[in-house]
Amino acid sequence: MKTNFWLLVIFLISSFSIKAQNEVTGLVMEANSENPLNGANVYWLNSPIGTITKKNGVFSIPFESKYNKLVISYIGFTTDTLTITEPTEIKHWLKPENQLDEVIVEQKREAVQKTFFAAQNVVTVNSAELLKAACCNLSESFETNPAIDVNFNDALTGTKQIQMLGLTSPYLLITQENIPMVRGASQTYGLTFTPGTWVESIQITKGAGSVVNGYESISGQINTELVKPLTDNPLFINAYGNRNGRLELNAHINQRLSDKWSTGLYLHGNDRSFEIDNNDDGFLDAPLATQINIQNRWQYQNPEKGWVSFFNVRFLNDEKQVGQTDFDPDTDRFTTNVWGSEIDTKRFDSSLKLGYVFPELPYQSFGFQASYSKHQQDSFYGFNVYDINHTSIYSNLIFNSILGNTQNKFKTGITVAYDAYEELVNDQDFERVDRSIGTFFEYSYDDLDKVSLTAGLRFDTHNRLGNFFTPRLHIRYTPWERGSLRGSFGIGRRAANIFAENQRLFASSRTIQLIGNGGEVYGFDGEKALNFGFSFIQGFTLFERSGNVSLDFYRTDFENQVVVDWENPRAVRFSNLEGQSYANSLQIELNYEVLPQLELRTAYKFYDVKTDYQTGLLQQPLQARNRYFLNLGYNTVQKENGSQWRFDYTLHTLGEQRLPSTEVNPVEFQLGDFVQGYSLMNTQITRVFSKKFEVYLGGENLTNFRQDNPVLAANDPFGPNFDTTIVYAPVLGTMVYAGFRFKS
Repeated sequence: MKTNFWLLVIFLISSFSIKAQNEVTGLVMEANSENPLNGANVYWLNSPIGTITKKNGVFSIPFESKYNKLVISYIGFTTDTLTITEPTEIKHWLKPENQLDEVIVEQKREAVQKTFFAAQNVVTVNSAELLKAACCNLSESFETNPAIDVNFNDALTGTKQIQMLGLTSPYLLITQENIPMVRGASQTYGLTFTPGTWVESIQITKGAGSVVNGYESISGQINTELVKPLTDNPLFINAYGNRNGRLELNAHINQRLSDKWSTGLYLHGNDRSFEIDNNDDGFLDAPLATQINIQNRWQYQNPEKGWVSFFNVRFLNDEKQVGQTDFDPDTDRFTTNVWGSEIDTKRFDSSLKLGYVFPELPYQSFGFQASYSKHQQDSFYGFNVYDINHTSIYSNLIFNSILGNTQNKFKTGITVAYDAYEELVNDQDFERVDRSIGTFFEYSYDDLDKVSLTAGLRFDTHNRLGNFFTPRLHIRYTPWERGSLRGSFGIGRRAANIFAENQRLFASSRTIQLIGNGGEVYGFDGEKALNFGFSFIQGFTLFERSGNVSLDFYRTDFENQVVVDWENPRAVRFSNLEGQSYANSLQIELNYEVLPQLELRTAYKFYDVKTDYQTGLLQQPLQARNRYFLNLGYNTVQKENGSQWRFDYTLHTLGEQRLPSTEVNPVEFQLGDFVQGYSLMNTQITRVFSKKFEVYLGGENLTNFRQDNPVLAANDPFGPNFDTTIVYAPVLGTMVYAGFRFKS
């Protein structure tokens, strides 16, 4: 349960014939099922009148005309507020709390849900959207959503890098069930460590996040909710394979042990043993890789007593080999025979979430979050060695209650974090320990109609960043029906892990230059940025079909930043910001049901991202200023046994990109100042045979567009011009895949 994310929503289901003249009676059930909820709280807002549901989910409560807001809450589920103006009988479904605060006015469940009534600009991506693509891991889960951009990290590892609001993933707070997860040592490869089948939903927050979750969020937050042992299928199997030799198998085994305890075992394995070199440059287009990922998850809930908890434990082993096709690590490691690289990662992590809701005061609760992780990566790139060990401990205690009435809520608590790093960069050791303790207070106001507001302030003391305040403000105003205008403001801070976040530099002949100023992190000051912006969404109905159009603009201004300067092809220069660094992001998006069962999602994005480098104020390299997105999804009408066809098509068009300077290279290794734009097309067809079995067939990069020379000076990898970091387009060509899903 995420007690720190309780939000009021309006969700009017239906009315039936009046059963009694002075009572409201009804049935409360779990969303998307017919399971009654026993012990759900039902009470009139701002009144002492309340009751709880019985074992079969039914309730009755006296009706009084001076009250018209009926609140229904249940531990682990989103609290709903219904408008009731007369005695009636209702049937209501509560959603699991992780599905945030979207108002659904249609009976069908939207694959991508946009909030109309929350103060924050949140997009929720649920499992139906994740099934539109192969979605083998979290980094590949954003191809069908325009809120996140997916770029190519380098020419060797096949790793995809995500961006939001024009900034790379280190400026995002990436959490798993609101516990920080992808950070520090795992920043480059961490998104590949969460299998797609483990993901129940993803919440994408644009702009500075909540103070409850920490001070690190600058451009936004991505929160991943995992499937729950209680609600996941008892058995789920997914198998996947593609023409480039990647094979995957996922298995979920869930067991309900009692009415309070449930457990799940989640197994993931993937392997790529085929050597692929479609461009004949002598380098693997995709790594030889093996990953074993095992997670055990426990869920406890006791609604009568008010307790709910989750406990996770996971072990990961991930091995990659990249480089020239003839590389043999047993004989060629650290020699000039053949250039190659190995990246071996072992990771153990565990987390605990414990929540208590006061049975007599359902608006008041405690929540406790804690996590421990041990991340060990041993790697080399040619003659460059990079090893990192990262031990992380995190805890967050949260208290939720109200001020006078449930329109005025607050959250307060304390956060304690510890991170120990041991890094070996060639022959130089970098060790440090980061310790912080912080406290926060967040106030929320919601009149359920025109205005909602969330204002937060936290104070942290950090042994390297010092003592600092982090303010955040989000406000929503509804000027007219189905319209929502939002504004946000926030400050974020972080300690940049310069090597872990820029590991691609090791796969080149560039030297590393650290131009520090005596700061506490690698000789640099901590990063600080201000993010502010606004968004507007308008729902509409055209030709009796619904849709919405949205516009958002955000700006991030850096007061200080560790600038990574790639403008000299012989070096990578790290320095503190001297001058300007900012990111402007504009997005226009349209969602519309064009025909029955045919949905259109399209967006245009403009980025103005500039930083002062040694050579002046320049647009960020390898960043398209203009991007266009299109997704079409068509589903046939689902039959009684669950069978149907699903068709999905996605188009990404990127405008021209500025390349880092290569003008001092010999002519044959110069790339020019800009590269022209291009388009990528993906598609997938899914045949659902029944509620238990389905198969899917898909293709990515259908036009077979590839970068001509992703590895610069591939014929001389130990020479001065060797570089694998200037990647602006796919390295692999068309990729066809197939798989099946079975559940019982």
